[in-house]
Amino acid sequence: MFKINKYKEIIKETRDLGKKTQIIAVSKNHPRELVEDALKHGVRIFGENKVQEAKIKFEDLKVKHPDLELHLTGPLQTNKTKEAIKLFDVFHTLDREKLAKEFVKQGNLKNKKFFIQVNTGREESKSGIYLEQLDEFIRFCRNDLILNIIGLMCIPPINDTPQDHFSLLEKQAQKHNLSHLSMGMSDDYIEAIKHNATYIRIGTSLFGKRQK
Repeated sequence: MFKINKYKEIIKETRDLGKKTQIIAVSKNHPRELVEDALKHGVRIFGENKVQEAKIKFEDLKVKHPDLELHLTGPLQTNKTKEAIKLFDVFHTLDREKLAKEFVKQGNLKNKKFFIQVNTGREESKSGIYLEQLDEFIRFCRNDLILNIIGLMCIPPINDTPQDHFSLLEKQAQKHNLSHLSMGMSDDYIEAIKHNATYIRIGTSLFGKRQK
């Protein structure tokens, strides 16, 4: 079952901190039944990492629930862009020029929102724009491609202090006049909220351990 009590607890923690952070219920690798259970409890913002999995679970649910907002929280291959645009409302992992150009090429971007993924830890195993390239990439996406860039996203290195990365991302968002931050997961969301995350991506705490 969807852990509605934990969901409400996180909402209370957010309010106690005086923030308006929204929860993305990350349902990747979890069955559709859990998504339907969450919907019954009024949850309307979900995150998925893979286009095909999301299509199976959410294509008809989005028709039944027009207020359902679906976020892509995992990496996107350029050959899946067209399908992704049809399904997702918000994209959290815009991480390279080729992908940005592909979004524009495919069109139908009305009401679509984009986060630029920043590789704050300079990890070779992770996607994301390095800090020294961020200014130029933001200008390219905004000015050359006219993409609706609303904020920045990061995933701190597992062995680092997450608040250092959250603070860094917060400062970059302020610098570029971006009002949204996508950061914080089940283990570190409190620190993310304190650094003004507008979206936290919560999976395990709400849905339990993922199925393989």
